[in-house]
This record gives sequence, structure tokens and C-alpha cells, in this order.
Amino acid sequence: MLPITPENLEQCIELYLNIFNSEPWNESWTYETAKERLTDLLHTPKFLGFLFHIDNNLVGFIAGNSKRSYQGLTFYLAELSVNSEIQGKGYGSKILHSLEDELQKRESKSLYLLTANGGPAEAFYRKNDYVVNEHRIVMKKNL
Repeated sequence: MLPITPENLEQCIELYLNIFNSEPWNESWTYETAKERLTDLLHTPKFLGFLFHIDNNLVGFIAGNSKRSYQGLTFYLAELSVNSEIQGKGYGSKILHSLEDELQKRESKSLYLLTANGGPAEAFYRKNDYVVNEHRIVMKKNL
């Protein structure tokens, strides 16, 4: 587990493109848009992110930032990416649990994330004991 830094962000960008431009997401990220997204995240106040390697090969990364509330620190998970070739083998859960352990050491009180309804991401988080927060809703307005 290595901290994400400007020096190793390029690895994250390449993995991000490979994952999210492929099945099941089929998004249309360019190098420039992925770089902007991950660079902005890296420079967010109270950023925390880690790379995970096996035998010098990038398995995945996880990143987000903390915000203070009256109850303490809450971590907002922005990205969890696992190499498509090894998804479904438990690496995502290991990465997520490593982050949770680190957040507990830092006395974070909760972890929030957004994900699409249905599909593999929701199923993954539910399998890892995440639940829908009945006290919050996501609202949107198209501009």
C-alpha cells in the first residue's frame, strides 16, 4: 500500500482508462479528462489515496477525501479501481478493507460513497457490508 502522489498518478490514470472505457462501464474517458479528474482529486483538501501492487504490477487504487462534521471526520470515497483482468478475485475487497483500517486509525467515523443503482458496483459494496443511507438522498438538476 503506497500513498498516491503526483509522481505515481500516471499509473492511476492508465488503469482508470483501461477499466472505465471497457465493459461493463463503457465510458468514454480521454487521457486528458481522466488526468484532470484524478489530479483534481489528488489536490482536494484532506485527500487520502493508495496504490496496491503485487510483484510491481498495479492491482488497483482507492482514493477520496475527508470532511469534518459535528460527529467527526467522514471519508468520501471517490474512486476504487481494480485491474479488469483480476476483478472478482477479492482484490477490491482487500483494498477497501485496507482503507477502512487506515480510516479507523485516523479516527474517521464513517465512509460515504456514490454508486449507480444495480449492477456490479452496488453488488460489490453490499457484499462488503455497505447499506443505503435512509437519511440522505442524492438530488440532481440538469443544467
